[in-house]
Amino acid sequence: MISSATLDDLARRIGRAIEASPAKDIEKNVKALLQGGLAKLDVVPRAEFDVQAKVLARTREKLDALERRVAELEARQAGG
Repeated sequence: MISSATLDDLARRIGRAIEASPAKDIEKNVKALLQGGLAKLDVVPRAEFDVQAKVLARTREKLDALERRVAELEARQAGG
C-alpha cells in the first residue's frame, strides 16, 4: 500500500515538473490569447446585462402606460 507521504511527495514532484515545463508558458499564452479575443468581442458582464434588462422592462412598462393614456385622451377629444 502507498503511504500518504509518498503520494504527497509525488504530487510535489509533479507540480515542480509542470511549473518548470513549457506547459506553464502555454497556459499563460492561451489565457492571454483568450482574454484578448474576448476583449475584442462586444460583450458585457452578466450583472450589467441583468441591470440593463430591468431598466428596459421598466421603460417598456412606462411606454405602454403612456400609449394607453394618449389613446384615452384621443378618444375623449374625438368624442367631445
